[in-house]
Amino acid sequence: MIQSKNPTTEKVLKNFKEISDKEMEKKISLAAEAFQFWKKTSFEERATLMLKLGDYLRSHAEDFSKLQMLEMGKTMKSGPIGIKKCALLCDYYADNAENILKNEILQTDHKEQYVKFDPLGIVLAIMPWNFPFWQVYRFAVPALMAGNVGLLKHASNVPQCAQEIEKSFLASGFPRGVFQNLFLSPGRVEGLIRDNRIAAVTLTGSEKAGSEVARIAGEEIKKVVLELGGSDPFIVFADADIFEAAKLAVLSRLQGNVGQSCISAKRFIIEESIKEKFTKLVVEEFKKLSIGDPADPKTDIGPLATEQILLDVEKQVKKSVEFGAKIVYGGARRAGEGYFYLPTVLTNIKKGMPVVDEEVFGPVLPIIYFKTEMEAIQIANDTRYGLGASIFTKDIEKAKRLISQIEAGSVCVNDMVKSDPRAPFGGVKKSGYGRELGAYGIKEFVNIKNVWFG
Repeated sequence: MIQSKNPTTEKVLKNFKEISDKEMEKKISLAAEAFQFWKKTSFEERATLMLKLGDYLRSHAEDFSKLQMLEMGKTMKSGPIGIKKCALLCDYYADNAENILKNEILQTDHKEQYVKFDPLGIVLAIMPWNFPFWQVYRFAVPALMAGNVGLLKHASNVPQCAQEIEKSFLASGFPRGVFQNLFLSPGRVEGLIRDNRIAAVTLTGSEKAGSEVARIAGEEIKKVVLELGGSDPFIVFADADIFEAAKLAVLSRLQGNVGQSCISAKRFIIEESIKEKFTKLVVEEFKKLSIGDPADPKTDIGPLATEQILLDVEKQVKKSVEFGAKIVYGGARRAGEGYFYLPTVLTNIKKGMPVVDEEVFGPVLPIIYFKTEMEAIQIANDTRYGLGASIFTKDIEKAKRLISQIEAGSVCVNDMVKSDPRAPFGGVKKSGYGRELGAYGIKEFVNIKNVWFG
């Protein structure tokens, strides 16, 4: 049984039956049939439908925002922004896919030689709940524009969102079978990956899930893209605009999602001479935020998505305090119903604490101090993750010098880490491999075919 549950009220909204083996076989067969004609469609035909999908998303931004608010607690204040970003993604690939994937002419001693980019087939996507619409379109839009078809195994706690995503493709004119949702338990995913008709797999999720999917796909020799956890460093030097850095620190920690984001800043590495000022400023920023019902347009912070996430955050903070961390602000769940955790600022942070060593999926802001550039970089890289990083300084030459020393897929100077349809997104180390978005993202699920004439 797949369950939709409201994290604000803790009440079950709806139950869904898992699909049977027979139903799944029908969906895979339909996807395989759809690929045979979809791969032959022109970029113009695909772009026309993709632009319609973008329009559909814009016209349903409020409805989809309400749905993700009900299923995983995202605020109505931030919801429409994310849905409209999905529409921009559709526009970007509709306008640029053909040019990105055009034949690449090579200058060799052959009469003619070029590289062409052919679709692979059925791409299976295993997607998370934290951005239930954006994460799915982020894979599906470039994959479909390249001529692939998609199967979605969404997170079990956002089934209504998953249904609406499939509906959005059909309503926009995409043929049946080009994109399908599967109500499937995690235990049945392995068999799906091993199906010979599945050409490739993409997963956004935990390090553990990524490792398991990579193992299975590796045994089957199938292409995989993994976007996993993050423990992004947020480095602030004394010469930075401290007020702007503090404001962006809070925005980056929360990411419009109560800190439930892989690319949220999670370790705040602050030059020692400004530690008191910075700490005071982030506490002031947290105090400005409204906590409560995510349906209220004034609410900045809603509940965490599930009870287990709330329990995990509580445990991580409690254990860190036992190891010597100091609670400057917050540090507890909010009384009453719902999976609410108060925005929290911690100091006296050191290696070995869960808030440093683990990924914290909640509004917890740990502050670590440094004295030298070398120490700042050492702390930033002292993690098994490598998704994104931010550097705040007015000395741009210093920032440029440090960029190459940071082990991350993205580095932002005087800004917070965020994804953009036009630019590649992904990480290194335990944050995964492969890229989504931009020109690099659409080329992940194509056959890079070398062609020449003798």
